[in-house]
Amino acid sequence: MTLRVLIAQHSAELGELWAGFLRREGILVTLVQSQGEALMRLKAEEFDALILEMVLPDGGAIAIADFAAYRLPDIPVITVNSSSFFSDGSIFQLMPNVHSVMQAPVDGQDLAALVSHIKNKRTGDPSTP
Repeated sequence: MTLRVLIAQHSAELGELWAGFLRREGILVTLVQSQGEALMRLKAEEFDALILEMVLPDGGAIAIADFAAYRLPDIPVITVNSSSFFSDGSIFQLMPNVHSVMQAPVDGQDLAALVSHIKNKRTGDPSTP
């Protein structure tokens, strides 16, 4: 099973860097730079996981995750936070599909490992704890 991941990251350069790590793991990546683009893609396509920068130029991850939870109720969400605003864990109450919060700067290998873990859990890989 090939995992399909939507990345919403306002920096095209950083988004491509993250996408490169995921693609090396055999993951199909769609990269967008705004909330509007993310919502448009979620309306048109199916994804297995989302990686969302918390703050985007036209909104943020909460609206994207909320729509995704409506359209794809079990979709796992990984958020990337550049500030300490959600450091108290409140993000898990606001966005019930959040599986992980990563603090920027994000190591691409760590991100790929986390997405691979989600993939293994979804496919029932027995090596997954």
